[in-house]
Amino acid sequence: MSLVKALYISSTPEGIDIALTENRKLVEFIQEPSNKHFSVGDVYVGKVKKINTSLNAAFVDIGHEKDAFLHYLDLGSQFLSFKKYLTRVNNKEQRSPKLHNFERELEINKNGKIKEVIDKNDLVLVQVVKEAISTKGLRLTSEISLAGRFVVLVPFSDVISVSKKIKSNDERRRLKTLITTLKPKGFGIIVRTASEEKTNDELSYDVNDLIKKWELMLQKIQNSKPPTCVVQEISRTTGMLRDILNDSFNNIVIDDDSTYHDVKEYVKTYAPELATIVKPYNNGKITLFEANGIDKQLKNLFTKTVTFSGGAYIIIEHTEALHVIDVNSGSRPNAVLNQEDNVFAINCDAAAEIARQLRLRDMGGIIVIDFIDMKRINYKKDLHLKMVEYMQHDRAKHVIIPISKFGLMQITRQRVRPEINIITTENCTACEGTGQTRPTSTIIGDIESALRFIITEQNETKIALHTHPFIAAYLKQKLYDKQRSWLLKYGKWIKIIPTKTFHINQYQFTNANDELISL
Repeated sequence: MSLVKALYISSTPEGIDIALTENRKLVEFIQEPSNKHFSVGDVYVGKVKKINTSLNAAFVDIGHEKDAFLHYLDLGSQFLSFKKYLTRVNNKEQRSPKLHNFERELEINKNGKIKEVIDKNDLVLVQVVKEAISTKGLRLTSEISLAGRFVVLVPFSDVISVSKKIKSNDERRRLKTLITTLKPKGFGIIVRTASEEKTNDELSYDVNDLIKKWELMLQKIQNSKPPTCVVQEISRTTGMLRDILNDSFNNIVIDDDSTYHDVKEYVKTYAPELATIVKPYNNGKITLFEANGIDKQLKNLFTKTVTFSGGAYIIIEHTEALHVIDVNSGSRPNAVLNQEDNVFAINCDAAAEIARQLRLRDMGGIIVIDFIDMKRINYKKDLHLKMVEYMQHDRAKHVIIPISKFGLMQITRQRVRPEINIITTENCTACEGTGQTRPTSTIIGDIESALRFIITEQNETKIALHTHPFIAAYLKQKLYDKQRSWLLKYGKWIKIIPTKTFHINQYQFTNANDELISL
């Protein structure tokens, strides 16, 4: 069955939420904060603040609260050419964005030291490759590239490369021939998977659009003072569309007018045949996510324990260094299959859910999966192939290592942004999240003190006490009978009303008119 994709974009006071569904199942969820200023793909002119020789890296000021990290291996072979270009632009010696007459510098030594090519206070042209995560700051590269929908433009390169995901040799040759005629001198081009079967006009438009972006970058470098952003990545919304939009989409629904018009214009420009699927959402009675079942899926999918078919479930634990996922059969028996076949079936279903969870939560780094133990070697091999199949739609770079002799599968997945975490729990109103409540005896004391104050200070005539059924039963028991004790003490019969909705420590008093008595 072919995938039917839909994108739902909702504006919130905190920013924009983006949900991608495949056959109505939520597979990706992205939150774009309104106050976010540093995104993957942004290009900056930064200033080197510190050289760390032990790390063979530099810390660069690009305007973030914490200096960004630039390792020697992320400088790129053409670092000296970029450095020369930036110096010439700042000195007004380089006025043209074209590179056909630019004399490149030698490539840097792959095994060199950072002090050989960078000094403190140097200006460097850098691009964000990883957002700030936890205590770590932004990570940078000096190997600048500008991504379009069909191609990626790489300055100071002559190489044309075609995505390995394009399998047809004829199509690869066709694309390489087309791009050779379109490629400007001094630039290399990477042909993306989305360019498959695209026309010369579509590819030409994309290349020219990226050249204009490079020209605009030159103007910004000339007219601004470092640290400054010289190429702003498009929003996460249009960035996602750029990377994934294809004919399998049947809906893009947006509940914000401004975002709707931006997306509509983007789709009209880059995929005019899909412009009709971009639709506004204006139902004020129910939210966009609620109307399309997104809210319900979010609440069920971001918990520590995630159930899937037949009562089986996975438990997801997070640490700073890695993620651990445990697979459990739960209450899922299958009388038709023998035990080994049943375990394999559960593990395959778990693999599908895990692949979905990795995309949904954007989990990165090292993921260790403890599948239910299987004795047959061929089942272990088949499970590895299943996981590869389930993760083929994952846009993040990943490596899946076959199951070890200890029954563990390891996955490394590219992490460029903080992991998505939706809080699906709340503190207990009785214990306030501590897991402990006050003893019943102290609650009774509080009730008695409140009752004494009401009778002596407020002179109420008819009083009713509303409290948890457990406390109500405790007050009414024959050996304790507080009602009679209060009658003898105050000359008033206090009616006790059990209230199931109250937590164990909650109580309140009402008067003859059923009005709440404030304490």
